[in-house]
Amino acid sequence: MNGLTARNPIVLGIALLIAVIIAASTFSIVPETKQAVIYRFEQPRRVVNGFRPGEELGDSGAGLIARIPFVDRIVWVDKRVLDLDLEKTQVLSTDQLRMNVDAFARFRVIDPRRMLATAGSVDGVINQLRPIFGSALRNELGKRRSSELLSPERGQVMDAIQVRLDRIARQYGVQIVDVRIKEAELPPGTPLQSALARMQTARQQEAITIAAQGQKQAQIVRADADAQAAQIYAQAFGKDPNFYDFYRAMQSYRHTFGADGSNQERGATQIILSPENSYLKEFTAPGR
Repeated sequence: MNGLTARNPIVLGIALLIAVIIAASTFSIVPETKQAVIYRFEQPRRVVNGFRPGEELGDSGAGLIARIPFVDRIVWVDKRVLDLDLEKTQVLSTDQLRMNVDAFARFRVIDPRRMLATAGSVDGVINQLRPIFGSALRNELGKRRSSELLSPERGQVMDAIQVRLDRIARQYGVQIVDVRIKEAELPPGTPLQSALARMQTARQQEAITIAAQGQKQAQIVRADADAQAAQIYAQAFGKDPNFYDFYRAMQSYRHTFGADGSNQERGATQIILSPENSYLKEFTAPGR
């Protein structure tokens, strides 16, 4: 009697252990941050809590699920937005400037079954996409000047890289959410000094071009002003020839005697003229 009583707790404990194992193999809790891919005989059957565009927290398929014990297997896939870092990628811009670029992409798994079939895991996706990301970065930045990385056009460059990378990432069941450049710097040493010299030369050439354009515009404005002045003079001469002669003579006196500032040193030029000289007729003419 005592032996049977002693064996009953053992049997009961074994039964409880088997029940716990069966329950653990039957029921699972899917968190909000995970997608569960259910495999049956190593074939994907369904996805629980899969990504859906625009879904709200608490309105997904997360929670308690049931499966066939010892037959169904769960593979967990992260549902959150993940990072893909790309460090020290050397890029050659169109102005022949070599730069070391640190960039990153953010992605999410939108088709976990395809992702598991093509890459095997999230780490496998990252390993597959990193060289593609580097190639897209070099190709796109290779079409641009280095100065565009510091201008508003930088956003357009990032958008172009994102579109190109996303088109390839879809083959792995992944969506590229964003692409950004963390840092872009010149390599140290001689290339840096050479790049600075080229940048200085380019800015000097731009300054010369701007100055030449300014001089050209000034000549155009001056020519227009001279044409308008000549037209006004012609109209004045037509109305009063005597006044026109007087005005022109006053301008000549003003320039000759340095009253217009053309002669910076006062007294530097001396002119001796006879009072009867025709050049001074406006000072001696009757009525003046």
